[in-house]
Amino acid sequence: MARAVSTRRKAVFTLAAWAVALLIFFPILYTLITSIKTENEAIQGFSLIPSGTFENYVEVQTQRDYFKPFMNSVILSVGSTILALLVAVPAAWSMAFAPTSKTKDILMWMLSTKMMPAVAVLVPIYLLFRDFGLLDSRIGLTVMLMLINLPIVVWMLYTYFREIPGEILEAARMDGATLWGEIVHVLTPMAVPGIASTMLLNIILAWNESFWSIRLTTTNAAPLTAFIASFSSPQGLFWAKLSAASTLAIAPILIMGWFSQKQLVRGLTFGAVK
Repeated sequence: MARAVSTRRKAVFTLAAWAVALLIFFPILYTLITSIKTENEAIQGFSLIPSGTFENYVEVQTQRDYFKPFMNSVILSVGSTILALLVAVPAAWSMAFAPTSKTKDILMWMLSTKMMPAVAVLVPIYLLFRDFGLLDSRIGLTVMLMLINLPIVVWMLYTYFREIPGEILEAARMDGATLWGEIVHVLTPMAVPGIASTMLLNIILAWNESFWSIRLTTTNAAPLTAFIASFSSPQGLFWAKLSAASTLAIAPILIMGWFSQKQLVRGLTFGAVK
């Protein structure tokens, strides 16, 4: 009898998990289905039966240059992640292993900056980019993406570093390790799962950032988010082509997330189970 109850409960949890997964991924599925419809079919309303045409993908490739914004997205996401780690690793180390009375206040202040609406600082940021010649440049947008994601990176690394016993670092100091050697050769290898998951999350956040990429770029540094927005024109929204462009934009990050999901989950749960 107990085994029957356990089996029933497992079936209920399985169905619930599939229902939640379908609810979460249904927008992506519907975008894929819409991308292989004709424009007339796309504007007629909700339907899960596509015509199976791939002309939208052909037109997206011929009307727009997909490779250039794709490379911009790769450079911007990876570059901003590397810059963020270079800043966040020493910052998280100091907060985790050399805290002061103001450490928690600083962490809360950094996190509070993520609660501020981006549009509130749009004008001063735009003027700064204009005056320093950073508009529509990869360097400017890379720095911008690094800054907006830096609080999350610092918080995640701080959480991982807090789980590392301080006695190990003290032993390294006793053996004559310098501060830089302590961070590079002792701390970083022990926090590889946490650093890897932080990198993956930061790449995803930078890849999906649209507010700043659309407003600070036009052509040269425009990533895939701006590539998608270009299919919204005064003539109207071309839903099928827009869905095809969206599918091409999200496909690389979905593939990366699929193959790195174990590493991402491992890093996000790092230190959660004692």
